[in-house]
Amino acid sequence: MIEELVRRTRTVRRFVEQKAIETTLLHAWVDLARLGGSARNAQSLKYMIVTAEALRTRLLPLLGWAGYLPDWPGPDPGERPAAYIVCLLDTALARGPENEAHFDLGIATQNLLLGAAAQGVFGCRIGAFSAEKVHRLLELEPRFKVLLVLALGYPAETVVMEEVGPDGDIRYWHDELGVHHVPKRSLTEMLVSPPVPQ
Repeated sequence: MIEELVRRTRTVRRFVEQKAIETTLLHAWVDLARLGGSARNAQSLKYMIVTAEALRTRLLPLLGWAGYLPDWPGPDPGERPAAYIVCLLDTALARGPENEAHFDLGIATQNLLLGAAAQGVFGCRIGAFSAEKVHRLLELEPRFKVLLVLALGYPAETVVMEEVGPDGDIRYWHDELGVHHVPKRSLTEMLVSPPVPQ
């Protein structure tokens, strides 16, 4: 059921690094991304799958991992992603304002992450990175712009959702057992009432 899958599809930042993800699965998830809606049907997003250990090792320090956990530099060896999918804008195909590609990116990556979660693989969308350094590391052609990096792997942590407390604090946090807690606003708080017809 879609509701259960959405509830299970949480951001994971610590992985079973040595458990490889099959290439056929990675391709299948990119295919789900490809099938999502696209503004003006431009289909300007492209994807680079990175699984080679040497390249993953060089990519990791270029990424920012968790803004609300300033003392946590990212996953330790053995808990690092088994794969990355780098989401690219092909500027040769883009139509209209660039922000339209970000709408496509949200749809595409949610499709991809839902497909991964259905197979027991979870990920983290990483938007904090050195675009120039990532571009150079991946030897990308000038027409490509790095929009997002998805870290993927089998989870080595538990993630739980809980309702935002009375103080309104939305920052995620780790408890003493390493469980990752994610406060979510209630449905009531998210709904805005329309005006009453006159």
